[in-house]
Amino acid sequence: MADRLTRIAIVSSDRCKPKKCRQECKKSCPVVKTGKLCIEVTPASKLAFISEELCIGCGICVKKCPFEAIQIINLPKDLDKDTTHRYGPNTFKLHRLPVPRPGQVLGLVGTNGIGKSTALKVLAGKLKPNLGRFNNPPDWQEILTYFRGSELQNYFTRILEDNLKAIIKPQYVDHIPKAVQGNVGQVLDQKDEREKKTELCADLELNQVIDRNVGDLSGGELQRFAIAVVAIQNAEIYMFDEPSSYLDVKQRLKAAQVIRSLLRPNSYVIVVEHDLSVLDYLSDFICCLYGKPGAYGVVTLPFSVREGINIFLAGFVPTENLRFRDESLMFKVAETPQESAEEIQTYQRYRYPTMRLLKPDTVEDSDVEMPEFNVSYKPQKISPKFPSTVRHLLHQKIRDSYMHPQFVTDVMKPLQIEQLMDQEVVNLSGGELQRVALCLCLGKPADIYLIDEPSAYLDSEQRIVASKVIKRFILHAKKTAFVVEHDFIMATYLADKVIVYEGKPSVDCIANAPQSLVSGMNLFLSHLDITFRRDPTNYRPRINKLDSTKDREQKAAGSYYYLDD
Repeated sequence: MADRLTRIAIVSSDRCKPKKCRQECKKSCPVVKTGKLCIEVTPASKLAFISEELCIGCGICVKKCPFEAIQIINLPKDLDKDTTHRYGPNTFKLHRLPVPRPGQVLGLVGTNGIGKSTALKVLAGKLKPNLGRFNNPPDWQEILTYFRGSELQNYFTRILEDNLKAIIKPQYVDHIPKAVQGNVGQVLDQKDEREKKTELCADLELNQVIDRNVGDLSGGELQRFAIAVVAIQNAEIYMFDEPSSYLDVKQRLKAAQVIRSLLRPNSYVIVVEHDLSVLDYLSDFICCLYGKPGAYGVVTLPFSVREGINIFLAGFVPTENLRFRDESLMFKVAETPQESAEEIQTYQRYRYPTMRLLKPDTVEDSDVEMPEFNVSYKPQKISPKFPSTVRHLLHQKIRDSYMHPQFVTDVMKPLQIEQLMDQEVVNLSGGELQRVALCLCLGKPADIYLIDEPSAYLDSEQRIVASKVIKRFILHAKKTAFVVEHDFIMATYLADKVIVYEGKPSVDCIANAPQSLVSGMNLFLSHLDITFRRDPTNYRPRINKLDSTKDREQKAAGSYYYLDD
């Protein structure tokens, strides 16, 4: 069995502090005691070095390291020959590559830190794959020989010989103002190579911000601007890293249509997306990525859209007979236990009083009489300003909750908060901040929980886990939660009732009365002119292709959100 495994050692550059524990690091290793340099830490070392050839996988160094900076992982030996790129010794490595096809949209799905952005850089020609040989990188001729017989050989040959132009829409659009100066219209004029400015500005709702400086744009405006900048240029390879972030449902679908409009018989479009319904709507085929975040990632063979997303949710790759997650992820809506009308009535502690809006800035006080209740609020945007660790933050804000065994089991463990406890809050990534913010919100004793966009920055798997955590917590605590969410799968999984808002953005709004999930979604989707069905395998909502047979049938029946498939 040992002959069929290969061992990789990962040393975190963020956590490893070799100057503080140089001697202790060596003392912990039994191989070092035999005179072999399995772990090396010189006085000038910035990181400890672990020899993967000498390591016996005992795991003592992992347990002894006070900074939790070391991971020792066993992998199937077959993956060694499929190594595409490794950044250096004891660092992340990527196995295999997604295979793009001309004239089709390739969708990539996987958790954060699994190699999606690395794969995009390699496919864009911005990162030369070293096939794992970071000390002795191969030349392009050897790389082409390595990919001989696959579609990637033709792809890389075209990049080298035809000098294909590749454009990447970055993942973090909030960094754009640091790199781009001027107003929206000026930048689009400079980039307009396809004479599509007028059309794209209308499709992506940029006309109202055309004279605004890029630095003054909101998150959603920056996202739409970034998509427009990519789509307005002539290129052979278009890449979009998380194009739906910050966008509402309508904007996500319009952005998907803009991305699909870039398809030509000889062009490639590649999209990384965590909103599974948008990914389903956007893609022609799917490559899944699995592995261990920050350590290694493996790319699967291409699958059809439905099969690829279902494989990711099931956590099992049938073509490799490999399970990468212990449990499959399901979307059964009817998880709320059936209760009698009397029981439901007892939970309805508060009712909205009659309210009447007279002017935009005036409300009759006599009409608004709200009872006193405690509210816990998770805002849309999270700014990490706390000057200490996550442990100190939780101790200060929700001391009783975070030490309670039930809260640890129901909230902290599923959200993987424990592995963040000793990290500085200001150093957390967007997804880590989101999970900590959810923990803080649910940990505060309250009657009503207000949760604004809990899916932001979370990957596909974390979104599903977060949905289950919120739903289970609110259900068991018999509390009320108001959730604002643009990820349709997450929204429909969470909701028992739906409040549909109608009107013009930033102009006027009407909030309808709460209604059932089906009737509320039917009303909402009828405004968007799209229909959803449910996958029979895992019950996830799937967008019907516009004017498909299923789409026309559901619209004719007035069933925009089809619950039973």
